[in-house]
Amino acid sequence: MAVTIGVPRETFPGERRVALIPRGCEAVAKLGASVVVEQSAGVPAGFPDDQYAARGARLATRSEVFAESDIVLQVRTLGANPDAGRDDLALLRSGQMLIGFGEPLTAAKEVADLARAGVSFFAMELVPRITRAQSMDALSSMANIGGYRAVLLAAVALPKIFPMLMTAAGTMTAAKVFILGAGVAGLQAIATARRLGAVVSAYDVRSAVKEQIESLGAKFVVLNIEAGASEDKGGYAKALGEDFYRRQREALTEVLREQDVVITTAAVPGQKAPVLITAEMANALQPGSVIVDMAAERGGNCELTQPGETVVHHGISILGPLNLPSSVPIHASQMFGANLTAFLKLLIKKGELAVDRQDEIIRETLVTFGGEVVQPRVAERLGLAPVRAGEGS
Repeated sequence: MAVTIGVPRETFPGERRVALIPRGCEAVAKLGASVVVEQSAGVPAGFPDDQYAARGARLATRSEVFAESDIVLQVRTLGANPDAGRDDLALLRSGQMLIGFGEPLTAAKEVADLARAGVSFFAMELVPRITRAQSMDALSSMANIGGYRAVLLAAVALPKIFPMLMTAAGTMTAAKVFILGAGVAGLQAIATARRLGAVVSAYDVRSAVKEQIESLGAKFVVLNIEAGASEDKGGYAKALGEDFYRRQREALTEVLREQDVVITTAAVPGQKAPVLITAEMANALQPGSVIVDMAAERGGNCELTQPGETVVHHGISILGPLNLPSSVPIHASQMFGANLTAFLKLLIKKGELAVDRQDEIIRETLVTFGGEVVQPRVAERLGLAPVRAGEGS
């Protein structure tokens, strides 16, 4: 019997993305699977029901989507939607697969609940950063969107323009933008700020990204601080010692004095964001300057950040935006859906489910299976002994 893929409407407050856009239904069909979509699931992202129907999907109620699906695709599964998402627990069944973002390293209760429900949960946050998995790297996809949007927010909030303009009324100097962190979000922020005409500089603890920063037309700021290993074996940022962050803050203060806009992007999966800009450091900025803190959802890189709010401190605006990808739902949904479709190719072979738990990508992303928490990093956080790959399958 063909595999059925279910796409329910997102229920997290303000979430406008959808896990699969209409065009994605055809890509899933090529795997030999059928698609059932909850009515109006794509409407917040700009995709009406008739577009799904035209691409071969069947429309249904939420309960029908869960009841009929072998695999449920969500942008925010229970762990990333702990309140409204709890209503879905009763709809999930043992043996069913659930794929999406789920904050597995911090949502201990929710992960345990999914395990008890017998759900096989794959967390897209845990896709390893290896070459073979690049097309499935949903965190990078969303970081691209976030870096772009952060610059636009800064441009609107800044009481001056980004590009240099030579006019009859005089020459307007270009704004100076400083990007803290040159991961995917930071590099996109650099590129976007440069396209708007700003003079851009950037800093990252990884000196290896100097070439990438300069290739985008920005200046790489050297602080002469030894960082040591700044990535884990999975390619994600890891927390550094407090002594390092203290010395970093001291050196950064002098850099901040020259900036009009500062965009911070430092986030460590499963941990509180490191404080890179203290209140005292923020005082080095000139009144009218703007800080956009992309790590607001994890506590913020700026000590003054209030998640979801704009704080004005001594004339400096500190923005703490939340869920930036959702503010560009069409392209964010397109990218996320493409990541999921690439991931589904690992699970569906010739129209049948074929879960190879020896595959590195499956092994790293599979959080719960057979009533157990099987992902080692997640199990360690929960204080459980993980089941070895292959057991219980």
